[in-house]
Amino acid sequence: MGWLFYTDGRVQTYADEKAEIARLCTFEGETRRTELVKACKVGSTWYAAATVTSIDGSPVEDTTYVTDADGSITFGAVFLTRYDDGCWGYKDMEESAGPNESRAPLGLIELLSDLKDPDSYAQDWRQRCRDWAAIPDYEEGDKIRLATPVTLTDGSTCQIVSATHYKRGRQKRRCYRIEETGGLVRLSKASLAGSELLSSAKGAASPVLAEYLAGRE
Repeated sequence: MGWLFYTDGRVQTYADEKAEIARLCTFEGETRRTELVKACKVGSTWYAAATVTSIDGSPVEDTTYVTDADGSITFGAVFLTRYDDGCWGYKDMEESAGPNESRAPLGLIELLSDLKDPDSYAQDWRQRCRDWAAIPDYEEGDKIRLATPVTLTDGSTCQIVSATHYKRGRQKRRCYRIEETGGLVRLSKASLAGSELLSSAKGAASPVLAEYLAGRE
Protein backbone atom coordinates (compact mmCIF):
# COMPACT_ATOMS: atom_id res chain seq x y z
CA MET A 1 0.00 0.00 0.00
CA GLY A 2 1.22 3.51 -0.82
CA TRP A 3 1.02 6.75 1.13
CA LEU A 4 -2.32 8.36 1.97
CA PHE A 5 -2.38 12.11 2.72
CA TYR A 6 -5.17 14.07 4.35
CA THR A 7 -5.77 17.41 2.64
CA ASP A 8 -8.51 18.62 4.98
CA GLY A 9 -6.13 19.57 7.81
CA ARG A 10 -7.81 17.29 10.34
CA VAL A 11 -4.43 16.05 11.66
CA GLN A 12 -2.19 18.79 13.05
CA THR A 13 -0.96 17.71 16.49
CA TYR A 14 0.37 14.66 18.33
CA ALA A 15 -3.09 14.15 19.85
CA ASP A 16 -4.67 14.31 16.38
CA GLU A 17 -2.22 11.70 15.11
CA LYS A 18 -2.88 9.34 18.01
CA ALA A 19 -6.63 9.67 17.58
CA GLU A 20 -6.31 8.90 13.88
CA ILE A 21 -4.14 5.83 14.54
CA ALA A 22 -6.82 4.64 17.00
CA ARG A 23 -9.52 5.17 14.38
CA LEU A 24 -7.55 3.29 11.73
CA CYS A 25 -7.07 0.34 14.11
CA THR A 26 -10.73 0.17 15.16
CA PHE A 27 -13.26 -1.43 12.85
CA GLU A 28 -15.92 -4.12 12.76
CA GLY A 29 -16.88 -6.63 10.10
CA GLU A 30 -19.59 -9.26 9.89
CA THR A 31 -17.76 -11.74 12.14
CA ARG A 32 -14.82 -9.93 13.77
CA ARG A 33 -14.06 -6.75 15.67
CA THR A 34 -10.65 -5.03 15.84
CA GLU A 35 -9.70 -2.52 18.55
CA LEU A 36 -6.53 -0.60 19.35
CA VAL A 37 -4.82 -1.75 22.54
CA LYS A 38 -1.70 0.44 22.57
CA ALA A 39 -0.03 2.99 20.31
CA CYS A 40 3.45 4.51 20.67
CA LYS A 41 5.26 7.07 18.52
CA VAL A 42 9.02 6.75 18.02
CA GLY A 43 10.42 9.47 15.81
CA SER A 44 7.89 9.90 13.02
CA THR A 45 6.72 6.26 13.18
CA TRP A 46 3.69 5.00 15.09
CA TYR A 47 3.67 1.44 16.43
CA ALA A 48 0.35 -0.14 17.32
CA ALA A 49 -1.01 -3.30 18.93
CA ALA A 50 -4.56 -4.21 17.96
CA THR A 51 -6.76 -7.02 19.26
CA VAL A 52 -9.13 -9.06 17.11
CA THR A 53 -12.17 -10.75 18.68
CA SER A 54 -15.11 -12.68 17.26
CA ILE A 55 -18.45 -10.92 17.50
CA ASP A 56 -20.17 -14.15 18.54
CA GLY A 57 -17.57 -14.81 21.27
CA SER A 58 -15.97 -17.82 19.60
CA PRO A 59 -12.16 -18.18 19.49
CA VAL A 60 -10.46 -16.38 16.61
CA GLU A 61 -8.76 -18.80 14.24
CA ASP A 62 -5.81 -17.38 12.30
CA THR A 63 -3.04 -18.80 10.13
CA THR A 64 -0.38 -16.41 11.51
CA TYR A 65 -1.16 -16.04 15.22
CA VAL A 66 -1.75 -18.44 18.09
CA THR A 67 -5.14 -17.77 19.68
CA ASP A 68 -4.82 -16.34 23.20
CA ALA A 69 -6.55 -17.90 26.21
CA ASP A 70 -9.45 -15.43 25.96
CA GLY A 71 -10.08 -16.38 22.34
CA SER A 72 -8.58 -13.24 20.81
CA ILE A 73 -5.42 -12.49 18.83
CA THR A 74 -3.31 -9.33 19.05
CA PHE A 75 -1.12 -8.23 16.15
CA GLY A 76 1.42 -5.46 15.60
CA ALA A 77 1.23 -2.72 13.00
CA VAL A 78 3.58 0.02 11.84
CA PHE A 79 2.47 3.42 10.55
CA LEU A 80 5.08 5.51 8.75
CA THR A 81 4.00 9.15 8.89
CA ARG A 82 5.10 12.51 7.53
CA TYR A 83 3.84 15.99 6.74
CA ASP A 84 3.93 17.30 3.18
CA ASP A 85 2.93 20.96 2.68
CA GLY A 86 1.08 20.82 5.97
CA CYS A 87 -0.83 17.66 5.06
CA TRP A 88 -0.38 14.62 7.29
CA GLY A 89 0.06 11.28 5.60
CA TYR A 90 0.67 7.67 6.56
CA LYS A 91 1.71 4.32 5.15
CA ASP A 92 0.65 1.30 7.20
CA MET A 93 2.05 -2.24 7.38
CA GLU A 94 1.09 -5.25 9.44
CA GLU A 95 4.07 -6.83 11.21
CA SER A 96 3.97 -9.99 9.06
CA ALA A 97 4.61 -7.84 5.96
CA GLY A 98 8.19 -7.30 7.17
CA PRO A 99 8.37 -3.56 7.93
CA ASN A 100 11.85 -2.01 8.06
CA GLU A 101 11.13 0.34 10.98
CA SER A 102 11.68 -1.77 14.10
CA ARG A 103 11.86 0.39 17.22
CA ALA A 104 8.61 -0.58 18.90
CA PRO A 105 8.89 -0.47 22.72
CA LEU A 106 9.10 -3.80 24.55
CA GLY A 107 5.87 -3.00 26.39
CA LEU A 108 4.04 -3.08 23.07
CA ILE A 109 5.81 -6.21 21.78
CA GLU A 110 4.84 -8.09 24.93
CA LEU A 111 1.14 -7.51 24.17
CA LEU A 112 1.28 -9.39 20.86
CA SER A 113 0.04 -12.93 20.39
CA ASP A 114 2.51 -15.75 19.79
CA LEU A 115 3.34 -16.59 16.19
CA LYS A 116 2.82 -19.98 14.60
CA ASP A 117 5.83 -19.73 12.29
CA PRO A 118 9.14 -19.21 14.16
CA ASP A 119 10.82 -18.09 10.92
CA SER A 120 8.21 -15.55 9.84
CA TYR A 121 8.78 -11.90 8.94
CA ALA A 122 6.85 -10.93 12.07
CA GLN A 123 9.18 -12.98 14.28
CA ASP A 124 12.19 -11.29 12.71
CA TRP A 125 10.60 -7.85 13.16
CA ARG A 126 9.89 -8.50 16.84
CA GLN A 127 13.47 -9.65 17.43
CA ARG A 128 14.83 -6.50 15.77
CA CYS A 129 12.62 -4.44 18.09
CA ARG A 130 13.99 -6.36 21.09
CA ASP A 131 17.56 -5.89 19.85
CA TRP A 132 17.00 -2.14 19.53
CA ALA A 133 15.51 -1.93 23.03
CA ALA A 134 18.50 -3.84 24.42
CA ILE A 135 21.01 -1.19 23.29
CA PRO A 136 22.30 0.39 26.53
CA ASP A 137 21.56 3.96 27.50
CA TYR A 138 24.95 4.91 28.91
CA GLU A 139 25.48 7.49 31.63
CA GLU A 140 27.91 10.38 31.83
CA GLY A 141 31.45 9.09 32.32
CA ASP A 142 30.81 5.46 31.34
CA LYS A 143 33.70 3.97 29.34
CA ILE A 144 32.52 1.83 26.44
CA ARG A 145 34.02 -0.55 23.90
CA LEU A 146 32.03 -0.52 20.66
CA ALA A 147 31.31 -3.90 19.07
CA THR A 148 33.07 -2.77 15.89
CA PRO A 149 35.26 0.28 15.20
CA VAL A 150 33.43 3.33 13.85
CA THR A 151 34.98 5.13 10.90
CA LEU A 152 35.02 8.91 11.30
CA THR A 153 34.76 11.56 8.60
CA ASP A 154 38.54 12.03 8.50
CA GLY A 155 39.07 8.32 7.81
CA SER A 156 40.28 7.43 11.31
CA THR A 157 38.46 4.95 13.53
CA CYS A 158 37.49 4.74 17.18
CA GLN A 159 36.30 1.86 19.34
CA ILE A 160 36.80 2.84 22.99
CA VAL A 161 34.90 5.96 24.04
CA SER A 162 33.49 7.61 27.15
CA ALA A 163 29.99 9.05 27.38
CA THR A 164 29.95 12.82 27.86
CA HIS A 165 28.10 15.84 26.49
CA TYR A 166 28.49 19.25 24.96
CA LYS A 167 26.25 22.28 25.33
CA ARG A 168 24.34 24.03 22.58
CA GLY A 169 22.64 27.00 24.13
CA ARG A 170 20.88 25.71 27.23
CA GLN A 171 20.66 22.16 25.95
CA LYS A 172 23.01 19.27 26.66
CA ARG A 173 23.77 17.05 23.68
CA ARG A 174 25.08 13.51 24.13
CA CYS A 175 28.46 12.82 22.58
CA TYR A 176 31.43 10.52 23.24
CA ARG A 177 35.08 11.24 23.99
CA ILE A 178 37.49 9.11 21.95
CA GLU A 179 39.95 7.29 24.22
CA GLU A 180 42.91 7.48 21.82
CA THR A 181 42.70 11.18 20.87
CA GLY A 182 40.42 12.90 23.38
CA GLY A 183 38.30 14.21 20.52
CA LEU A 184 34.51 14.28 20.66
CA VAL A 185 32.21 12.37 18.34
CA ARG A 186 28.46 11.96 17.96
CA LEU A 187 27.34 8.32 17.71
CA SER A 188 23.97 7.00 16.64
CA LYS A 189 22.17 4.58 18.91
CA ALA A 190 22.56 1.89 16.25
CA SER A 191 26.35 2.14 16.48
CA LEU A 192 26.11 1.21 20.19
CA ALA A 193 24.51 -2.16 19.45
CA GLY A 194 26.57 -4.95 21.01
CA SER A 195 28.79 -2.50 22.89
CA GLU A 196 30.46 -3.38 26.21
CA LEU A 197 30.66 -1.31 29.38
CA LEU A 198 34.32 -1.24 30.45
CA SER A 199 33.88 0.91 33.55
CA SER A 200 30.89 2.53 35.18
CA ALA A 201 30.79 6.18 36.19
CA LYS A 202 28.69 5.15 39.20
CA GLY A 203 31.27 2.65 40.37
CA ALA A 204 34.13 5.10 39.92
CA ALA A 205 32.34 7.80 41.89
CA SER A 206 32.11 5.85 45.14
CA PRO A 207 34.17 2.86 46.44
CA VAL A 208 31.22 1.84 48.62
CA LEU A 209 28.85 1.94 45.66
CA ALA A 210 31.37 0.07 43.51
CA GLU A 211 31.56 -2.71 46.10
CA TYR A 212 27.76 -2.86 46.27
CA LEU A 213 27.41 -3.04 42.50
CA ALA A 214 30.11 -5.72 42.27
CA GLY A 215 28.21 -7.81 44.80
CA ARG A 216 25.10 -7.72 42.60
CA GLU A 217 26.87 -9.02 39.50
